[in-house]
Amino acid sequence: MISLKNNLKVAMLLAILTALLLFVGSLFGKGGFIFAIIFVVLMNFGSYWFSHKIVLWMYRAKEAKEQDYPKLYKIIKEVSKLSGLPMPKVCIIPSQSPNAFATGRNPKNAVVAATEGIITLLDDDELKGVIAHEFAHIKNRDILISTLAGAVAGVIGYAGAMARWSAIFGFGDRDDRGNNLIGLLILGILTPLIAMIIQLAISRSREYLADETGARFVKNGSALASALQKIEKNVEVNPLRFGNNATAHLFISSPFRKVQWLSLFMTHPPTSKRIEKLKSIKF
Repeated sequence: MISLKNNLKVAMLLAILTALLLFVGSLFGKGGFIFAIIFVVLMNFGSYWFSHKIVLWMYRAKEAKEQDYPKLYKIIKEVSKLSGLPMPKVCIIPSQSPNAFATGRNPKNAVVAATEGIITLLDDDELKGVIAHEFAHIKNRDILISTLAGAVAGVIGYAGAMARWSAIFGFGDRDDRGNNLIGLLILGILTPLIAMIIQLAISRSREYLADETGARFVKNGSALASALQKIEKNVEVNPLRFGNNATAHLFISSPFRKVQWLSLFMTHPPTSKRIEKLKSIKF
């Protein structure tokens, strides 16, 4: 039931995002808007094919050898069998800040990366819950969904930037300039903000779904709940000291020290709500 509601919510958010895109397109000049679509779509789908290499490089992740990380390999092999997914490439991030992420354009090209810190911080069951969460992202094709949402939001953001420049340098006839300026400011500021909020809402929804799917793989929600608590508490005092906030959504929990933003601008749902949902799952 939770999965169905989550998927319906994401479908609705994507539909709203697409409707917003069409609205922006109706207000914008045809030629410039088509260029924006082509440019951003090519950029996003290029990142869909190659982003895993960029992200692994950004976080200094290196392929892990089984003899060096037997505990991690053992758990990943177990979850691979439970999920019915192929064994992914396993990488280690050289940081004591506890975290993990999955990347790759499809299950056959998947990568699961874990920090050194998460292996030492969590017990076997907790680490298994985290790895199951990452396998859930792979199974649910969340890289594709986030790319689609990012592409649409990117076009809207690009159109918004064009509108802001038009507002600065003048647009249309002098008699209509006042009305045009207001319209351009709305297009340039409000619509990209709405698109970003929707994109982040999709990201949070996929985290809830990955929590549930992963818990069902291993038939244990409490272990992941415990792991999330430990990770959040540890990250507050030991955040990841390299990387970029733009990739925070990839991790099981934001790897950087929290800034007190409104919940609308969070990449992940509050840990307390994730734990509550995990404990409500019936196996």
